[in-house]
Amino acid sequence: MPKMKTKSSVKKRFKVTSTGKVKVAAAGKQHGMIKRSNKFLRNARGTMVLSEPDARVIKKFMPYAGK
Repeated sequence: MPKMKTKSSVKKRFKVTSTGKVKVAAAGKQHGMIKRSNKFLRNARGTMVLSEPDARVIKKFMPYAGK
């Protein structure tokens, strides 16, 4: 059997931790910071862990990622 392909857009945006959780960067931080509130910018800093139902969808596109 040939290898399954990983979705290119998914491998650029998501990382799977060693425990099998999916990490993702905060949304809404690419441009237009001037119109966003300081509270939004603070809360959108760093990375977040996706909820389990969302992570299940992402893992379907990453056949060889973690657990």
